[in-house]
Amino acid sequence: MWDKSKLENIFSQFMKELNLDLTDASLKDTPKRVAKMFIDETCNWLFTEPPRITVFPNDWSYDQMVLVRDIQVQSLCEHHFQPFIWKAYIAYIPKDKVVWLSKFARVIDYFARRPQVQERLTMQIHNFLVDVLETEDVAVIIKAEHFCMKLRWVKDPCSDTVTSNLSWVFRDDSSQSRQEFLALLKI
Repeated sequence: MWDKSKLENIFSQFMKELNLDLTDASLKDTPKRVAKMFIDETCNWLFTEPPRITVFPNDWSYDQMVLVRDIQVQSLCEHHFQPFIWKAYIAYIPKDKVVWLSKFARVIDYFARRPQVQERLTMQIHNFLVDVLETEDVAVIIKAEHFCMKLRWVKDPCSDTVTSNLSWVFRDDSSQSRQEFLALLKI
């Protein structure tokens, strides 16, 4: 699918433009390592279909909130190709279908494995879960530390960014489910 040697050559040229010595023992294999990292790790789901998430009938008619907190993952900022490290918080209220909790991490990992912006990432995860779970009662919050903020010009080591996409009961300010969700977050 991808030609690692092509990416390796591009990164070699990039390093040469920075006047880095590619004969140095520490640097000579860096283009190969970077190509491998992007293709096999950082962006490895870039051109794949979303994961298949098996849902199950809600045979026990569970109708209370399900909240999964602190799902840790990382992405690349598409503006600077710097990492951002984040935690996701996902809640939903089942209707006719439920999903095994481990599937949330799989969905999150799929959307994280591509250069991203946090706002779009939050919406993608939310919209995917609304479709799969067939319920509008879904909440997604992402709290992230962006290394483009930490390492670049502003060098702000302490800030984080929180984005949310809340629908139906989670968006209604008067909803008990919203109040419970916010109380349980503790982020």
